[in-house]
Amino acid sequence: MSSTQEQLKRTMTARHIMMMALGGAIGAGLFKGSGAAIDLAGPAVVLTYLVGGIILLFVMQGLAELAVNNKQARTFRDLVQPLLGGYAAHFLDWIYWKMWVLNIAAESVVAALFIQYWLPTVPIWVIALTVSAIVTLINLFSVKLFAETEYWLALLKISVIVLFIILGLVILFVSFHGHQAVGFANLTRYGGFFPNGMHGLVAAMLVVIYSYGGTEMIGVTLAEAKNPEKVIPEAARGTLVRIIAFYILPFFIIVSLIPWNQVNGVPESPFVTVFKLIGIPYANHIMNAIILLAIISSMNSGLYASSRVLYTQALDGRVPRLFAKVSKRRVPVYAILACASSLYIGVLTSLFIGSKTFNYLMGSLGYTVLFIWIIIALAHIKSRSPLNKQSNGTRTFPYATWFALLALLAILIGVLATTALIMTVITAIIYAIITVTYFRSKAQLTAESIAPE
Repeated sequence: MSSTQEQLKRTMTARHIMMMALGGAIGAGLFKGSGAAIDLAGPAVVLTYLVGGIILLFVMQGLAELAVNNKQARTFRDLVQPLLGGYAAHFLDWIYWKMWVLNIAAESVVAALFIQYWLPTVPIWVIALTVSAIVTLINLFSVKLFAETEYWLALLKISVIVLFIILGLVILFVSFHGHQAVGFANLTRYGGFFPNGMHGLVAAMLVVIYSYGGTEMIGVTLAEAKNPEKVIPEAARGTLVRIIAFYILPFFIIVSLIPWNQVNGVPESPFVTVFKLIGIPYANHIMNAIILLAIISSMNSGLYASSRVLYTQALDGRVPRLFAKVSKRRVPVYAILACASSLYIGVLTSLFIGSKTFNYLMGSLGYTVLFIWIIIALAHIKSRSPLNKQSNGTRTFPYATWFALLALLAILIGVLATTALIMTVITAIIYAIITVTYFRSKAQLTAESIAPE
């Protein structure tokens, strides 16, 4: 283990980064959280994912532009601090770190739930512990090996979603061997397309934003990307279309095939439910296995992202220097182990509250993704001010970014009004702690600078 500050190795290509962003975003939010979103919005959940996808498009355009115009940046802090100041950079860094450590804890429980589909007598915490150990070991190997593993896992789940879309469309529109084409009757049969009105749409937006969270991970790969000023915009463009397609089409198929008020009443993912309805032998088991790999892939990406944030914090002297040490393979081992500890906190939590762990954590994570996107949008707007005018820009500025910012603020207000109070309070406490640590460290630095020699 090196005791000096070694640089991370630039071994990640555009295909690695694009698949990592997909790996982070196509996980428990899609495969498990989808049931909660459908339960809140009904068939209109398709519209919520469309609106969320448009907002994501504009935010990612801004993030790509910030990366192009700050070629020395290593992570979000370096992109935001010159534009919005120290507090915004500190807040963004730590809520992003918090988002991923909570997310991988939540997904360890979700992975356990999918394994419990086959092993119903084994306690959730035992399975979650096993999965957590596997993900930790994968991240401790070289970055290139990690990136390759993540690439193929992400490719697998994308392939499955494509297969799901094809089979789903066939069942919707084609009659065969006694099967009658389902059509679109389920979209309006049970209370209409908007069964829960605008309240349901707004409430579902928190799940939607959480589900899309992870795409912005490309901002954390800056220090390990080859030619980041070219790779990051390419990865952003390639990721956006795929994520919107991989969410909207599957949700459209699910709410068309299954009455929306029956989706959230089953223990397995809606994807597994649909494959069971198709009647292909063992299809539900195959789908369950692939979804499990998809969630492990998302955990993999999350542990990567959170450890790199901690690593850069250590390099800058904001956390103990121990976390800046890297192995011979250029992997920040101590940062990975520290972040992996959250997996085991998730295991302990599941020991007491079981499968409800995911639902509790998802609410707080939705808030965090909202704030991350708001800060990125604000930084993009500030980067185009007369004092910070940048040379490379998106053609849709400022309209797209302002639309995204105002939409995110409106969603935040709506979510505050519709989300359980306990989730809001827990999130507010976490944010208050992050804020206090910033001003305490700033006051300490000020005191040290004026102290007599």
